[in-house]
Amino acid sequence: MKLHQVLRLGLFQACLGALAVIFAGLLNRIMITELGMPAVLVGGALAFEQFMAPTRVLFGHVSDARPLGGRHRTPYIWIGTLLFTGLAVLAVPLIFQVASAFNGGSPGAMAAGAAGLCALFAAYGIGISLATTPYLALVIDRTSEAERPRAVSVIWSMLTVGIVVGAIAISLSLKGLDGVTDPAVLKPVLLAFIAKAALIVVALTLVATWGLETPRGPSTLSRANERDDAVTLAQAWQLITCSRQVLIFFLFLVLFTLGLFLQDPILESYGAEVFALPIAATAALNAFWGVGTLVGLVLAGLLIVPWLGKFATARLGCRLIVATLLLLVVAGSLASVPLLRVAMVLFGLAAGIGTNGALCLMLDLTLPEVAGTFVGVWGLAQALSRAVGKVAGGALLDFGRWLLPGHGPFGAYALVLLLEVFVALGALVLLERVDLQQFRQDTGRRLAHVLSLELG
Repeated sequence: MKLHQVLRLGLFQACLGALAVIFAGLLNRIMITELGMPAVLVGGALAFEQFMAPTRVLFGHVSDARPLGGRHRTPYIWIGTLLFTGLAVLAVPLIFQVASAFNGGSPGAMAAGAAGLCALFAAYGIGISLATTPYLALVIDRTSEAERPRAVSVIWSMLTVGIVVGAIAISLSLKGLDGVTDPAVLKPVLLAFIAKAALIVVALTLVATWGLETPRGPSTLSRANERDDAVTLAQAWQLITCSRQVLIFFLFLVLFTLGLFLQDPILESYGAEVFALPIAATAALNAFWGVGTLVGLVLAGLLIVPWLGKFATARLGCRLIVATLLLLVVAGSLASVPLLRVAMVLFGLAAGIGTNGALCLMLDLTLPEVAGTFVGVWGLAQALSRAVGKVAGGALLDFGRWLLPGHGPFGAYALVLLLEVFVALGALVLLERVDLQQFRQDTGRRLAHVLSLELG
């Protein structure tokens, strides 16, 4: 796959990064800080996006086995994109309606508002799963084993570029909202901003994927694709569960991702309450993190992975994540904004290095014959951990406020960050138990058995 095609394909990841900052980061900040909604409700509602992660396995298998118009991947990407962008726009009026219900104090209205918020985020998660699982399978379909490390570096760098662009767009477009808490002012501005962002995401998704997958009829299917269609969901699940290494790596991905994102639902509020930063400045924290991640991904893909190898790169990333989380705690104890920004850049650097190593391992622990299904499983691990992170991050913050009432806002946030350190250490322990050779032996034997049954 040529570099310009990889860059074009990476536009979709850039869109996901930008929308994540806008949809999760910005709206999360607005709900907690400006609208005064309980952090545990906000985190719990956001987590419903990730609770839909089991659908990734189903969507991955469907894209393997059920082409639309002769294409296995791109139609599902387009349908999912239309779904999640439309729901992103609908989220804006809903969160203001829910905030109004909570301010009114009616138990029935509060319960209905919370249920509606959770339902919207759940539907958003289904759209994300429907689009991203076939997308990652398309990356595997379009690249050889030798090309994938470079493709991972480029595509996930584009994700980080999208995060930076999203943060900059928020800073420029919403700078006039600093200090504004009036819903009548906030709502129309946010709705117009997110509607424009949604249209841009849809347009760039078409640019990213149009023409990269050609229609295939039964007479032109390759042997690999014939295998895709022959393997049922039950047989694919047998392939997934036949090796203990799948479970070990699944748990590693859960802890690794949780070690990166436990602070995600509270980061912007951390900047607001501990460092007294306005909306634009807290959104810019994502830009600092994104720049660091971009540098880390590029360094890992071009230098560190070729030099140290995939496992050593993932280990290095986990260790750096632990160190930079501790630095974030130190920055909060000093209420030092410059140190916070440095810590966010270094945290991003650690995340980029660790993510590149983990993603390269993830692609190695995937069978091309059932790529969509395996990608769905790895996506499930990452999504579940992000769901737990969103719920636990908000709940731990509320618990810390109850546990440490006389320590100001810093104590509660420090509790979340220090627990995240232990999670990252757990991921490092599990990584030492991953054995790629054993995975290939186990799944290779099971795949040969499944195909022999089909041929028989």
